[in-house]
Amino acid sequence: MGLGIGIVGLPNVGKSTLFNALTRAQHAESANYPFCTIEPNKAVVPVPDDRLDRLAAMAASQKTVHATVEFVDIAGLVKGASQGEGLGNKFLTNIRETDAILQVIRCFEDDQVVHVDGSVDPIRDIEIIEAELVMADYQTVENRLPRLIKAARGDKSLAPAVPWFEALLEHLGAGKMVHAFEDRESDLAVRLLGETQFLTDKPFIYCCNVDEAGLSGSPAFVEQVEQYAAARGAEVVRICAKMEEDLNGMDEGERLEFLEEYGVSASGLDQIIQTGYRTLGLISYFTQGPKESRAWTICAGDLAPRAAGVIHTDFERGFIRAQVMAYDDFVKNEGEVGCREVGLLRTEGREYVVRDGDVIEFLFNV
Repeated sequence: MGLGIGIVGLPNVGKSTLFNALTRAQHAESANYPFCTIEPNKAVVPVPDDRLDRLAAMAASQKTVHATVEFVDIAGLVKGASQGEGLGNKFLTNIRETDAILQVIRCFEDDQVVHVDGSVDPIRDIEIIEAELVMADYQTVENRLPRLIKAARGDKSLAPAVPWFEALLEHLGAGKMVHAFEDRESDLAVRLLGETQFLTDKPFIYCCNVDEAGLSGSPAFVEQVEQYAAARGAEVVRICAKMEEDLNGMDEGERLEFLEEYGVSASGLDQIIQTGYRTLGLISYFTQGPKESRAWTICAGDLAPRAAGVIHTDFERGFIRAQVMAYDDFVKNEGEVGCREVGLLRTEGREYVVRDGDVIEFLFNV
């Protein structure tokens, strides 16, 4: 499984600049005017993980395969997009299948960079975007409900979904997000929510795009966003998109030195990926060998057979056992042989909960 993150925001808040910087490829045009991104931009980037690089070096692996994140950047939304203002919300379908939404919010003043609403107000901007996402979900239910009612006349098994969608439509019509809908826990609700991929049911990450001075301290705009996010139980990352763009083309040593000058411990890409993994409850385990060393993304709490199934469904179906070593033990004892000699190679069965950083070899039979 890979992580998918959809990037949303008002026009001209730095979305495309950030997208270019994060993906280290100039796929998205960025300019000082609204609506410079008129087609959805997608890029798949490797998840930086020093642990995997170390494992690959130890095995002299022919190939190193990092976990990946797909970023999807869509055209900026404006107030009234659901009624066709600006470019409308026609690109929102491109982020329905992503796992999380990264909302980019402008948190700096600059007379040289125009704001579509004439002034910088992070909370107003957030509320505009989220209102448009709510309206997009409203339209989804509004379009589906008549077809469902008609279909339920001939298939009684569909009937229970009708009042559920009617209640959700009323909820959305009141301007509330799907994630706040009361009926979420029933088997019916879980199934319908999984099928429909509502935008406002996805986890949000709020990304404060600051200027260089805003990378440290407690700027008022950033504090406003942090308070808003805390009330939602969401996380905030603070990034200077322009600085991230400047990192392109630097080697690793130069990048680290550059970040240190600004008192930043991790690049924007690292921050967003780490936050995305935490938000979605994801972890990585590793397989290692001379042909390939690879990181695999799973959900925290997954049992060994489920984790094996990420490699291939046959591994899950025919799971026998797993040989497991913790990453730190593996490195300290210089690999599998050393771990075996000191009793740190464990044989685990079907009930083993895989941990972040485990180095695993699965045994299976189909």
